Amino acid sequence: MPSGATLAQLHHYIQTVFGWFDAHLHEFEIDGTTYGLDDDEDWDDPPLDEGEVTLAEVAPAGARFTYTYDFGDDWRHTIEVEAVEDAAEGISYPRCTAGRRKAPPEDVGGAWGYQAFVEAVTDADHPEHDEKVGWYGRDDFDPECFDLDDTNEALRVWVEQAPRGLA
Repeated sequence: MPSGATLAQLHHYIQTVFGWFDAHLHEFEIDGTTYGLDDDEDWDDPPLDEGEVTLAEVAPAGARFTYTYDFGDDWRHTIEVEAVEDAAEGISYPRCTAGRRKAPPEDVGGAWGYQAFVEAVTDADHPEHDEKVGWYGRDDFDPECFDLDDTNEALRVWVEQAPRGLA
């Protein structure tokens, strides 16, 4: 992705790749500083505005930082900037270069809930199979499936349809 992208844009790209709906709070923690959206709660100091800082400013090559989404499910992602390179001609960005396994559905209950979900939907004899398939809305969930082309198409569509400043 472009190094000039903001953390707000990165958040939306991650949401798109995971197929999530941006229905929960999130934050980035980089070198002890928290970036995100101010939720107007008085628990802690508000995070710095994620829309005001670019990857180039806070994440050089080799940087590692955390993205947390949905504080109830507590999805914590470690992001590592492997390299910073010039954009290649003829390639649209952002783009996904690799992946493994299907992303967990939104609101599945965190890592433990996802494990229980996979066990139930992949075993027709599981006592919660029908309930979980009904909740998910389909019976074709394959936890091993990752489709790079579909992922990049979703990113392309997001960029085309994103509100101004978020693409």
